Amino acid sequence: MRKKFSIDLSHRVKDLPPYLFAAIDKMKQEAVRKGVDLIDLSIGDPDIPTPKHIVQKMKKAVENPAHHRYPSYEGMLSFRQAVAGWYKKRFNVSLDAKTEVLSLIGSKEGIGHIPLAFINPGDVVLVPSPGYPVYPVATLFAGGKSHIMPLLDKNNYLPDLKAIPKSVLKKAKLMFINYPNNPTSAVAGGNFYKEVIGFAAKNNILVCHDAAYSEIYYDNKKPLSFLQIPGAKDVGIEFHSLSKTYNMTGWRIGFAVGNANALFGLGKIKTNLDSGVFQAIQEASIEALNTGEAVLKNIRDTYQERRDVLYNGLKALGFELQKPGATFYLWTKVPKGFTSSSFVTHLLENAGVLGTPGNGFGAPGEGYIRFALTVSTKRMKEAVERIGKVI
Repeated sequence: MRKKFSIDLSHRVKDLPPYLFAAIDKMKQEAVRKGVDLIDLSIGDPDIPTPKHIVQKMKKAVENPAHHRYPSYEGMLSFRQAVAGWYKKRFNVSLDAKTEVLSLIGSKEGIGHIPLAFINPGDVVLVPSPGYPVYPVATLFAGGKSHIMPLLDKNNYLPDLKAIPKSVLKKAKLMFINYPNNPTSAVAGGNFYKEVIGFAAKNNILVCHDAAYSEIYYDNKKPLSFLQIPGAKDVGIEFHSLSKTYNMTGWRIGFAVGNANALFGLGKIKTNLDSGVFQAIQEASIEALNTGEAVLKNIRDTYQERRDVLYNGLKALGFELQKPGATFYLWTKVPKGFTSSSFVTHLLENAGVLGTPGNGFGAPGEGYIRFALTVSTKRMKEAVERIGKVI
């Protein structure tokens, strides 16, 4: 009897938790199939179009045959120089475009690959929770073990580095941090970054700071770059993306900057797994990085108006939450009697409003829900009205 052919998944795939946003997308599709007038506040995908001058640059760049061939692995030097120029202008941080800037196919790609460069099986990665699900998944793919650093309201959603056991520190090789933070919207200050730098230097841990939301800030309070703090470049790198700043989520371009040796390691992984970013997108991204402040302020003002509508509305309904200083998310406790997941289901089925359950970002997120500010102010007001009718 011939043995039946079968395809068996690897342990790393079998051990994966369901990807949060894929599950959310299924819920959304089912609601739409049923004819629900859905107000989707779940996934952080900007609804504001990419600024026209960036699109026009892309159209022109696509027509250039020179861009139709393989791009360079590390990114066009002109793009990396534009990144370095942007960092100097925005943060007063000096970068060597040749060795301290690396292009990425979106920051998610770089975050997903960085553990492969530095983590051996059994090594520990320090992972914030609640946090971006890619941090622990990337660790898993590299054969590492995640040690959860809980982000709690009482600590202003900053990890308590002193609480990490010495036994864990002996095996820790890499640490992810993320500010402005997704999902909590917390912003970190210079004193925290100084603590991280000292901690990393003492324990020989590479710091990977995810700064994708640094340009979505409110009340003119600009978040810091980790690299602005003396010593940061000695111990870490910073990931950035054009997705949120310039409404370019679908374009898939970002960059990592900082420690040259760390970027060399990440680059070695990338040269073996991808062929770089389409050069026409890099040309358009150079245009984006030189965008005038008036355009960016208009984007921020739009989000701030939405933030105020949702924050004030939920506050008036009795929700417990803090006003975000950055990101386009609101992180709020769910009403008594609900879990994160049951409240998301309740809102979807009874109000046609979709949020993201806090526990999907990690166990410390249980009891919270995240709303994204990615619908119009009119729809945001309607969402508040609908929520008010079902709680």
